[in-house]
Parts: sequence; structure tokens; C-alpha cells
Amino acid sequence: MLAPRLHSLLDAQHASYTPVPHERAVTALDTAAAAHVRRELFAKTVMLKIDGALAMMVMPAAYRVDLHRLSLALGGPVVELAEEAEFRNAFPDCELGAMPPFGHLYGMPVYVDSRLAQQPEIAFNAGTHTDAVRMPYAEFEKLAEPELLWLAHVM
Repeated sequence: MLAPRLHSLLDAQHASYTPVPHERAVTALDTAAAAHVRRELFAKTVMLKIDGALAMMVMPAAYRVDLHRLSLALGGPVVELAEEAEFRNAFPDCELGAMPPFGHLYGMPVYVDSRLAQQPEIAFNAGTHTDAVRMPYAEFEKLAEPELLWLAHVM
């Protein structure tokens, strides 16, 4: 089942998407495998604090964020990984760690590694550890309105 906020957004915007139920998986790489999605197409959401405020960084599952590079790209704020305790309550309709990459649904900005923008479609967690969504990248960008950045490193 998709997170209610995500489901409402996709339906209200008549978005083109495909629900992808899969076996329970927690990490992005495991979720990509369980959903039968190439890891370059699976978008993981990394929770950050930028000058103390929550934000999302979305990147291919096989990458990790470069916090120093992100700080430089954003003009020098303090950027750090958020602890689960710091964002646990920010996503009341999602399982912890399975939030979809639509920050505006939860009152926070979204930054996307530009390598995802080069993909024809992406997949991402849909609010649970057993559900994902596939959609054209262009559709995701239209709905999420992320800021595109080149920030991740291959893990």
C-alpha cells in the first residue's frame, strides 16, 4: 500500500506510475533487488540536516552523498546526516526509512543527484518496506520539483 500522502498526490495529479509490491527489504540496494529494478534506477532518499533543518537528498541506490560537496553547492551551510530519531515523526504515514522522495509532502526541500535525471524512469520507496513505485523520471521531477545537484559518489 502506498503512503496516503503519496497516493493522494499521484492520483490528484493523474500521474503515470506503476506500484511495485516486493518482498520486505530495508536497504536501498536490497529494495532494488527485491523490486527487480536496476540499482541505477532505484532512487534512495537520504535524510539530512541543513543548518539544522530537515531535507531530503535523492540519489541512485549505489551512491552515497558527499556532505562537503553538498554544502559547497548550497552556499556553505552546515550539512550533516540526520539521525533516525530526528526525522522519525516527520513521516507519520510511512515506515521509518521507507519515505518517498517528495519532500514538499512533508514540509522539506528535496535535492536530487542529477544522474537520476538522465534515467528514463526511476523507482523509489512508497512509504513501506514492501512497496515501491516506478514512474518516468520527468513525471517525478514535475511532481517533486527537486533541485538538481551533482553530489554522490559510487559506493
